[in-house]
Amino acid sequence: MPSYTAPIKDMQFLLHQVLNVSASDIAGYADLDEAFTAAVLEEAGKVASDLLAPLNASGDREGCTLENGVVRTPKGFKAAFAAMKDGGWTALDCDPAYGGQGLPYLMGTAVGEIFVSANMAFNMYQGLTHGAYSAIHTHGTEAQKQTYLPKLISCDWTGTMNLTEPHCGTDLGLMRTRAEPQDDGSYKITGTKIFISAGDHDLAENIIHLVLAKAPGGGEGTKGISLFIVPKRLVGADGALGARNAVSVGKIEDKMGIHGNATCVMNYDGATGYLLGDLHKGMRAMFTMMNEARLGVGLQGYAVAEAAYQNAAAYARDRLQGRAVTGAQNPTGPADALIVHPDIRRSLMDQKSFVEGARAFTFWSAQMIDASVRNKDADAEGMVSLLIPVLKGFLTDRGFETAVQAQQIWGGHGYIEDNPMSQFVRDARIAQIYEGANGVQALDLVGRKLAQDGGKHVMAFFDLIKTFLKQNADDPQMAPYLEPLKKASKDVQAATMFFISQAAKNPNAALAGSYDFMLMMGHTCLGLIWAKIAKAALAATTDPDFHAAKLITARYYMTRQLPATALHLARIESGADPVMALPEAAF
Repeated sequence: MPSYTAPIKDMQFLLHQVLNVSASDIAGYADLDEAFTAAVLEEAGKVASDLLAPLNASGDREGCTLENGVVRTPKGFKAAFAAMKDGGWTALDCDPAYGGQGLPYLMGTAVGEIFVSANMAFNMYQGLTHGAYSAIHTHGTEAQKQTYLPKLISCDWTGTMNLTEPHCGTDLGLMRTRAEPQDDGSYKITGTKIFISAGDHDLAENIIHLVLAKAPGGGEGTKGISLFIVPKRLVGADGALGARNAVSVGKIEDKMGIHGNATCVMNYDGATGYLLGDLHKGMRAMFTMMNEARLGVGLQGYAVAEAAYQNAAAYARDRLQGRAVTGAQNPTGPADALIVHPDIRRSLMDQKSFVEGARAFTFWSAQMIDASVRNKDADAEGMVSLLIPVLKGFLTDRGFETAVQAQQIWGGHGYIEDNPMSQFVRDARIAQIYEGANGVQALDLVGRKLAQDGGKHVMAFFDLIKTFLKQNADDPQMAPYLEPLKKASKDVQAATMFFISQAAKNPNAALAGSYDFMLMMGHTCLGLIWAKIAKAALAATTDPDFHAAKLITARYYMTRQLPATALHLARIESGADPVMALPEAAF
């Protein structure tokens, strides 16, 4: 069985020494003192270790089943889900007006990481419900909010998002699902959706599907798409559950990973639906929750990597293999532990420096989402919108790579299903694909986000780094962290200028380099956040071993990872020719 311990000390360091949350002017942050956040995170850690982690491997082995139209989750999931509800974890950062606890999104993010690391497939049931809650909270009428939000917050009802169709993935303009208006103001929804996570299950008494469909008069492409609330069971005016709606499960997908989550084909056969938001403005409603949803998937990337890293580090300390080249480190034993070997240490440092940097990047982004929502901070909203495709794409790519590195440390034992490492690899893989495949994230970054608002936000990103470099230029202790960051920032700026120069005359040149640019931005964001971590660690007056480890890890990232920006720049500046030269028939 995999082991997992919530990294509470690291989270507390980020919240209070790096982000300094309790001194922030973001509404609600003044209440986030160290004692309070520690209490929340420690309790979440207990839930993760005692309740969720023990179900991770068994849920993976058992999976979900569909029998006579009924989807059943793995053994133990129902009791665990009830315990999560009873503990109030599903309501943590939701609106108190509808039964939520009102904590900042940042705290929901920190707790969410803990739960994902312990059991990603299980946490998706409440995670997707939170997305449905957010969409209705933002776009619903007051009547819709009163009807659905309390039940979604408590997870008495759960939620889904239905976008993809068999012939239509990223290109939603090809959508065929139709919505026919009825005399009573409702719509009849007809069509098939695939890859619907938590599409049906036995954990809640009702499931609220948010379904994208085309209503008459909307025109072609995405402009004609609307968003509809389609309950599994109809809800009466008094809130009571009524008859089963005309929505059914066609099958459960047989997936590579996240077996404990029911990924369904959903059939809508004239199901009753209710318009959410404005007619023909469904894409706008969907994109409202994209920052949150994509941050959540980026979090999955590094949270699974955290669990894999913990198990790899423990194995490397215990497994005896060979002798250190500098002399026996375990002279009374038959061999030294794996961890004495330089290449094992390299792998573990790759993993550690990524996971800790990714966590800091994610927490910082969650703080910006709080600023944009709670303080109506337009600059924070612009910055996080620029960085979200980077966070989603980079953290899930590197998260999967990190899980593979952790598996590699186990050698052949990592390839055996009796051990936990295979599941981490299989579970992490999906995060690169769903919520917008990573190639799409790169295209969004280069094709839309760089030029958004006249390039204001990417210039603000460069200014953020420039200001940090200037503020710390006179501190000799910061030099090992500033110079690599400065070089990386220059590489990103050079790539941006290349795209600008090529945009009109050769757009393929920009798009051919988009993936490298996303990775370059990801490294630079982690470089910036590791420099901030180093500054906090240098200023610390307690726990010298902990903070020394932060400084060593920061230097590792700066010297071994951040120089990758130069490689990505060289690829970008090679243009489109190496990518597009081969004739189609030659593939």
